[in-house]
Amino acid sequence: MNQRELDSSSSPSAALGVQLRRSRNARGLTQTELGRIINFSASYISRIERGVEPPSLRLAQEADRALDTGGTLELMLDQLKHSLLIEGFPEFAEQEARATAIRLFEIAVVPGLLQVQSYATAYEMAAVRQGVSTTERAAERLAFLRTRQSRLSASRPPSLQAVLDATCLLRPIGGPTVMIEQLSHLEMLAERPTNVLQIAPLELGEDRPLNHPLVLLTLPDRRMMGYTETLQRGYLERDAETVAGWVSNYDRLQVESLSRGASLTFIRKVRKDFEDHVR
Repeated sequence: MNQRELDSSSSPSAALGVQLRRSRNARGLTQTELGRIINFSASYISRIERGVEPPSLRLAQEADRALDTGGTLELMLDQLKHSLLIEGFPEFAEQEARATAIRLFEIAVVPGLLQVQSYATAYEMAAVRQGVSTTERAAERLAFLRTRQSRLSASRPPSLQAVLDATCLLRPIGGPTVMIEQLSHLEMLAERPTNVLQIAPLELGEDRPLNHPLVLLTLPDRRMMGYTETLQRGYLERDAETVAGWVSNYDRLQVESLSRGASLTFIRKVRKDFEDHVR
């Protein structure tokens, strides 16, 4: 059986998946055979080995014993839980890279896919100054973000629809000079034919249809997935009925938001306001 090669550097979950596969192959076991030994399904082991999702603690412990790894998988799982990416995000990033269409909504901060380098750096370094991150981790997160963003400049990029709450533009990440660069970049993105960029005005108040950041992905087979997150972890939602409800709310949000033309005018006005601060 052919096994798809997995880049162990693509995400923390991928590194763990590669290690599990190597340890299993070293013992001459198939996924089914290992599953029988540790009482887990072969399909679950396959998802772990492909980096789609991290293993449970019990699976890591049982696999360590069965494969005589010296506790390597449990150690990697512990590192994964404290890695640069919150749990659930690596799985989302893999699906995002495959998506033919991306629809997103963000509050208070410009979405990562749309950030310029100076904006992203200012945001990450704030966490370093606050003592909740390190310079090395910030560098790793920035490198991973650049990899994600490269999809938008590919020869066949996904269609992109983004609704940004007005607070995303008004919050001065990095100061006026950085914001001028960031807003100019949003103007450029808004003018691309494959993109739709809208602003949800503050006047919506409590009637804004969505109150949490959200990403909707359309995959090559036309399946849709949704992604949202808490402070602790991300959630990739595959249930069709749940995702349909999220799509309905997103559609209402787009209707309530400024039009493409009015949104571009709003972005330009905010940029000029920042320019006035540096004159």
